[in-house]
Amino acid sequence: MERRDFLSAGLSAAAALVATTSAAGQTRTGPPPRAGRRSRFKLKYAPHFGMFEAHAGPDLVDQLKFAADEGFTAFEDNEMRGRGVGEQERIARAMARLGLQMGVFVANGNGLEFPILTSGDKFLREAFLYDIRQSVEVAKRVNTKRATLVVGTASHRLQHGYQTANVVDALKRAAEICEPSGLVLVAEPLNVYRDHPEFFVFSNHEMYALMKAVDSPSVKILFDVYHTQVNEGNIIPNIDLTWDEVAYVQTGDHPGRNEPGTGEINYRNVFRHLHQKGYAGIVGMEHGQSRPGKEGERAVIDAYVAADAF
Repeated sequence: MERRDFLSAGLSAAAALVATTSAAGQTRTGPPPRAGRRSRFKLKYAPHFGMFEAHAGPDLVDQLKFAADEGFTAFEDNEMRGRGVGEQERIARAMARLGLQMGVFVANGNGLEFPILTSGDKFLREAFLYDIRQSVEVAKRVNTKRATLVVGTASHRLQHGYQTANVVDALKRAAEICEPSGLVLVAEPLNVYRDHPEFFVFSNHEMYALMKAVDSPSVKILFDVYHTQVNEGNIIPNIDLTWDEVAYVQTGDHPGRNEPGTGEINYRNVFRHLHQKGYAGIVGMEHGQSRPGKEGERAVIDAYVAADAF
C-alpha cells in the first residue's frame, strides 16, 4: 500500500456488532446494486483505481462504470483521503448511481515510515489522531464505514510490552473519535519478510490480542490473505481464530502479489470458506496483475470468476 503521500500533511497538521455466523460489524453499507443488474459474484470483490485503466481510460468515474458493468458491486481506494473534496464527492455520486459499495481508504499517514503508535511520542500520536478526525469526515463524504488503520513500525528504544501498551492506548483514543459516526478502523498485520521488515504487528494472533485489549466496535481486524500467507500461512484456521474481530478482507496471491491463480494460495477454497461462514463484507483486491494491458486486466476479472466458482 502506498501511503507515503500522507507523511507531510499528517505531521504538519498536528503541530460492530459481532455475530456467530459472520465477522465483526459486517452490516451492509452504501447503496444497493442498481435495479436490474446482478452481481456475477457470490462475494463483494472490490477492485481499485488503476486496475482497469487500459479498458476504461484514466477518468476515475469511467473506471467505476467499467467495474460495475463487469459485475463488481464494491470498490476501494487507498488514496481517497488525499483526493480533493470535489473529487471525493464526484466519486461518491458515481458509486451511488452505479450501485457500488465503497470499501476502505487509508485513514492515517506515516505508518510505514515511523513508530507512530509504538513509541509513545506525543507529536506522532497527535498527528495520528488528527488524521483519524479527518478520515471520519472523508468516510461520511464517500459513504463508507471502513477505513484502514496503519499501526506503524516498531520502536527500537522500547521493549515489546511498552510498545504494545502505547498502541492500545492510541487505538482506544482513535475508537472514541470514530464510534459516534460508526466508522470502523480496520488494522492489518503486514508481512515483515518481504514488504515491511520494520512493521510492529506481523501476526494475526498479535493483532487479535490488540483488538481484545482495545475492545471497541470501531477498531477491528483487516484480514489480508496475502500478508498472512507470507508471514505465517495457515490461512483458513487463522480466519476462524480471528473471526469475531474481522471486519474486512483483502487478497493477493503469493509469490508476486497478483491475482488469484498466479501463486500458491487456493483462493477458491478461501472464498468458499468465507462464504460458508456468512461473510457479508467487502473483499478488497489489493494486488497487481501478472500481465500488462487489457489482456492482464481481463485475466484479473477471469481469475475472480474462476475463484468464485465454488
